[in-house]
Order: sequence, then C-alpha cells, then structure tokens
Amino acid sequence: MPVDLREIASISGMPGLYRILSPTRSGVIIETLADNPVRSAAQAKHRISLLHEISIYTNNPDVTIPLSDIFDSINTHYGENIPVNAKSSNQELSAFMEKILPDYDRERVYMSDIKKLASWYTLVKKHLPFTEATAQPEAEEKPAKKTKAKAEKVEAGEDEAKAEAKPKKTKKSAE
Repeated sequence: MPVDLREIASISGMPGLYRILSPTRSGVIIETLADNPVRSAAQAKHRISLLHEISIYTNNPDVTIPLSDIFDSINTHYGENIPVNAKSSNQELSAFMEKILPDYDRERVYMSDIKKLASWYTLVKKHLPFTEATAQPEAEEKPAKKTKAKAEKVEAGEDEAKAEAKPKKTKKSAE
C-alpha cells in the first residue's frame, strides 16, 4: 500500500478527514487531519468510513480498485499538484478520473465521488507520507499478526468465560 489509510476516516456530517486515535465506550477519539489538529469524540451514531475500506468501481463488476491504489496512481501522474478540486467542472473531473483510472465505471462513480477523491488526496498527501510499494508489505504483516493474535486471545477468553459460566449454571440447576 503506497499510503497507510487504516487509521484515516471520513465521518458523515463532519467536513474533512480524521485520524482515529482510540476507541471509547460510545465512539472513538478522533483528530482532524489539518495543520492544527483538533481532538474530539465521534459518537457511535456517526457513520464512520475508514479510507482503507473504500474502493472505486470499474467496468468489470467483480473488480474494484482500493483507494490507496488510486492515490498511488494520482501521485504517479501528478505528484502534489493535482489539476482538479471540488469546484472543477464535470469535464475536468471526468478527464482527471479517466487519466488515473481509465476503466472506472462512469455510471456508479458520481462526480461527487470524484470531488471527494480530489479533496481527500490533497489532505492525505499533505499530512501522510507516501511509501514505496515494495517497502510496505513487511510493515503490513506485523500488525496483521498482532491483530490475529489479539483476536485469538479474545476468542479464547470468551470461550473460557462461556465454559466457566456453564458449570455454574449446571451446579445450581443440579442442586
């Protein structure tokens, strides 16, 4: 992945992008992706979309392209100065999208999506480092192993808790 989007999110009803810092009982602690970051809490009622889970539709219904790959394509073609923004014309936005992903689905990818893509890329490029595609897989494996280990511990802990709970109920019902 050329840029790590796992902790970056878009929150419905809130402008801009946010870095997810930690979970709370009723949501998550977030920090704006800006020059002067501000921390706040996003409640569970907000719809939070992690950027690493977002993909762009292609003409092949079985294939979508992850946002990180799209950002890499934009970075390859334009670097830091992209020719479009949220106020660009539809023709400019279409030409921009065709250059970075010629096979995108023109019926399911709306102009509003391309505008978001351009503004998100600008924010991400300004605040997150882009890495080489060959260097990232090693770093990607370590969190995956930790996550898997944590998941196994949680599952084991839940299974033990269930196992402990059952004998107590059985003993009480036997008496």
